[in-house]
Parts: sequence; structure tokens; C-alpha cells
Amino acid sequence: MLIPLLITLTFVAIHLSTTYLKVLNRVPRSKFLSVAGGVAVSYALIRILPELSENQETIEELLTNNFLQSLESHIYVISLFGLTVFYGLERMSKLSKDKKEDTDQTALKSVFWIHLTSTAIYNAVTGYLLVNRENDSLVSLLLYATAIGLHFFVVDQGLRVHYKSVYDKYGRWILSFGSVFGFVLGYTLEINQFVVSALFAFLAGGIILNILKEELPEQRKSSFTAFVSGVVGYSVLLLLT
Repeated sequence: MLIPLLITLTFVAIHLSTTYLKVLNRVPRSKFLSVAGGVAVSYALIRILPELSENQETIEELLTNNFLQSLESHIYVISLFGLTVFYGLERMSKLSKDKKEDTDQTALKSVFWIHLTSTAIYNAVTGYLLVNRENDSLVSLLLYATAIGLHFFVVDQGLRVHYKSVYDKYGRWILSFGSVFGFVLGYTLEINQFVVSALFAFLAGGIILNILKEELPEQRKSSFTAFVSGVVGYSVLLLLT
């Protein structure tokens, strides 16, 4: 319990500190964020995709309905759903921002609460999976925590760009609560393996979407060298372990 607790507290510290790390908000994009994006990409492709394949087998074994058993790629459909949900929320926030001349003063608009609440749920899933993972070895846990922690820097900065002072006042606390809630839920509620696999797949879709939307846009002026360094460095680490 101690290590997942320390990791959760680290996640909270990341959420709360983003407001004060002004260097992350500059253009060209901070090289640290590009490295973090590279780490998340390598983790998604080298660890998450193989785990999705394993979870697909788990779901097929747990399904009892003949029709559902006849369908294929359940877990990947869930991942696609997760990606679609978070993309939809991103589009909602972008359209809302385009319609407002001064987004800093629109603190309680519905899209903010929808977006932040859904991201807090996303954080809760990562917290729950800290405690309930199929591969519960220490090395696997630390690799997961490192990739997710760096990923949070990227996601939080993206949210702060959209909502600015509103994020500083409410958003970072909501996201911190999500991480803590997921951790507590992991120890107090036992969810069957089917649901855990589905949650992991949904999270995977969100991670992949967030990586793409934060790293690829041209206006970010991201550092390709820093991104590749994150990809190569973390990929080597993952392959060695």
C-alpha cells in the first residue's frame, strides 16, 4: 500500500504544481513536455497495446452471452470509445473558447465542468489501476507510474491553456481529487476483472488521444529531438525490463 500511496501523492503534487510551472506554458513548447509526450507514446505502444491484447482474452473468457462472444475486438472498441469521448470533449472546449472573447472570466460554463469532471474520472481510473493491475510487480508499477505522471504534466498543461485562471482555481483540485478517489476506491471496492479490463481499455484510448492532440499540432512548436529522446530512452528501458 505504501508505494501506491506515495505515487498517488506524487500525482497530486503534479496536478497542484502545474499552475506554478510557468516554463511549461511557453512557445516554443517546453522540451520537458516533449520528452514527457515521447515517454507516454513509448509506454502506450510497447506496454499498453500488448496489455490490451491480454485483456481481450480475459474479456472473451468472462463473457457468457453467445452473441457477445461471437463479436471480436471488444477491448479495442472500448479503447476507440474512450478516444472518441475525450476527442468530443476537446472539441466542445475548443468551440466554446472560439465563441468567447474572454475565456478567463467564464468560470462556471458547462463545458468546463464536463471536461474537468471527465478528466477527473480518467485520473480516478489511473489511481484505481495503481492498486489493481494484472501485473502487480514493483517494476511494472513504477514504469506505469512514471509514464502516467509525465503524461499528467502534458494533460494538465493542455487544460490550463484552455481554461487558464479557471483551471488554477478549480481544475487542479478536481484532478487531484480524482487521483485520490481512484486510489481509495482501489482499496475499498473490488471490481470484477471484466470491468477492470474495460477501464484499462477506456484509459488507453484517452491516453493515445491526449498524446496526439498535445504533441502533433503545429502551433505547439514541439521539439522533435526532445520527443524522440523520450521515445527512445523510455522504449529501451521498457524493453530491458
